[in-house]
Amino acid sequence: MKHLKLIGPFKQLLPMTGLPLKGALTDAQLAVIENAGILIEGERIKEIGNFQALKTKFVDIEIHELQGDHTCLPGFVDAHTHICFGGSRANDYAMRNAGKTYLEIAKAGGGIWDTVTQTRKATKAELVKNTVKLANRHLKNGVTTLEVKSGYGLSVAEELKMLYAIKEATTAIPADLIATCLAAHMLPKDYSGTTEAYLEEISSELFPKLKSENLAHRIDAFIEESAFSAQQIAPYFKKAKEMGFDITVHADQFSTSGSKVAIDFDALSADHLEASTDTEIALLAKSNVIATALPGASLGLGCAFTPARKLLDAGGALAIASDHNPGSAPMGDLLTQAAILGAFEKLSNAEVLAGITFRAAAALKLEDRGKLEEGLLADFSLFHTSNYQEILYNQGNLKPCVVFKRGVRVFDKHRGR
Repeated sequence: MKHLKLIGPFKQLLPMTGLPLKGALTDAQLAVIENAGILIEGERIKEIGNFQALKTKFVDIEIHELQGDHTCLPGFVDAHTHICFGGSRANDYAMRNAGKTYLEIAKAGGGIWDTVTQTRKATKAELVKNTVKLANRHLKNGVTTLEVKSGYGLSVAEELKMLYAIKEATTAIPADLIATCLAAHMLPKDYSGTTEAYLEEISSELFPKLKSENLAHRIDAFIEESAFSAQQIAPYFKKAKEMGFDITVHADQFSTSGSKVAIDFDALSADHLEASTDTEIALLAKSNVIATALPGASLGLGCAFTPARKLLDAGGALAIASDHNPGSAPMGDLLTQAAILGAFEKLSNAEVLAGITFRAAAALKLEDRGKLEEGLLADFSLFHTSNYQEILYNQGNLKPCVVFKRGVRVFDKHRGR
């Protein structure tokens, strides 16, 4: 038998089990285990139950007995970030809040292309360092798994530099980083050929390297008037599917059409959806595509939130992610953003917590996390409270005091790390 350790007691533990992937949830559906303990074997959960009962049941185990009241939640999953980048877009933010339009900011040297320029100038080592720094910040806030996109390289060589940096960063931190190739973020300004030629070049030259070097299993694209149309991206996604990649889509942020592309290509998720109408909502709800709300982008741009309430009531699956990026979503605080989205969209605690745990894990096709139950990864966070409702009530101001990743204590507020 492997080494066993018991953590607890927790005043409350929310396993997030027994809940459907799709549709609305009430707080009455949440299982809340009182005076609970988690028995860990290696990286995984062996058993969850009453702390004293587990303490009596097992002998010769390592016991970590907590003092004071704690509530335990599964490790959060942030299914959409752009934390691998160079430079800053603080000037964009100031200009936007001063009333400048997207076009005016771009003409002044801002926008996505500004980050592309700064990311290309950065060395791989600099990108690794920044990615590690930001990922560790997320980890301290209870995020134990993060998706990280490329998309600020926009050439085969520069996209590879970003993906190598993400892969290297993964080995330097406790959190799991899930890489996604977003080479179809926009048509690079310095590309002399057509949009179709750029997409063909990326798919024929970059996709095979992603496979052979195990750099990414996911392909993303920005479907928008300022980026790629549904028609232009179709051959690109078709090739990605044929090669065995999973698809995710930046969809319906400013105009609709992206969500239909996501459905047509059986994407794991359609992310943004701020512009989605009742038509798109109905189609998404009938599909297996997970709708991912990005409240950080709404807060950063000062625009409407994803229609999360309508998506859930229509029967859709809703994940919530931070969209942490240097331009439109610089905050990068998943719990704060999820709590604010819940207040504006009238989401139950159950719906918000599901959106940053098991429903977000499903958007990354990860079945081994997002819940606390036997056999799953021992990823969880502890909060100094006896009532789980306090966590969202404090709108991100109540942070985890302890974070466990794969059964190891990787952050402890009281130990200064």
